[in-house]
Amino acid sequence: MTDDELLRYSRHILLDDIGIKGQARLLASHALVIGAGGLGSPVSLYLGTAGVGRLTLVDHDTVDVTNLQRQIAHTLDRVGVSKAESARQAIHAINPAADVRCVLQRADAAWLDEAVADADVVIDCTDNFQTRHAINAACVKHHKPLVAGAAIGFDGQISVYDTRDAGKPCYACVFPPESTFEEVRCATMGVFAPLVGIIGSMQAAEALKLLTGVGSSLAGRLQMLDARGMHWDDIQLPRQAHCPVCASLR
Repeated sequence: MTDDELLRYSRHILLDDIGIKGQARLLASHALVIGAGGLGSPVSLYLGTAGVGRLTLVDHDTVDVTNLQRQIAHTLDRVGVSKAESARQAIHAINPAADVRCVLQRADAAWLDEAVADADVVIDCTDNFQTRHAINAACVKHHKPLVAGAAIGFDGQISVYDTRDAGKPCYACVFPPESTFEEVRCATMGVFAPLVGIIGSMQAAEALKLLTGVGSSLAGRLQMLDARGMHWDDIQLPRQAHCPVCASLR
């Protein structure tokens, strides 16, 4: 670790649970962040500035003025720029040494199969079930931990899906792909601006814990937030024996 790294990451290194060894693990790790909007903004900023060695940011969309109410990685002068590139610029403004790769496309199944295999942790910051299920399938196939969050209106949720533990569920155990869910999006339903910051920051925390081996993750638990009263519900999630995605791992 260089002198600059020792200084930059000193507040992590001072933590007994992380220390030099934990920070070195972060510097050697690769995080795949899918979505660079409301959730992806705090995720990418915290991972990029905390010293994750490689970041891959995936988003096909561009910055719009309506994003600026909550997507803190973006600025007015970057309206029209790809969200992944805008987030990369925001990270580099704080940590110029961060190795950030931008992928300006939708994360389809074929691309995910290759990209997930190369990552140490995957963070799902998307807003549609089809993509979420494709991400989950790739994570199950390649035995990678998945940190998934969602936020709409005043309601948020977060969990970790880590099927490396035989008792823990995948995303499809909780939200079966054959089920019918009403797609709700910020563009039509609205979203409380700090909510994506709360959930996104928790996603970043879970990812950093997984990469450093600190504490215990949210695997097997779904946390749901009603931000109107700042009330959290915590639900235990078992693996489903007949899950179409992860049942074969038994």
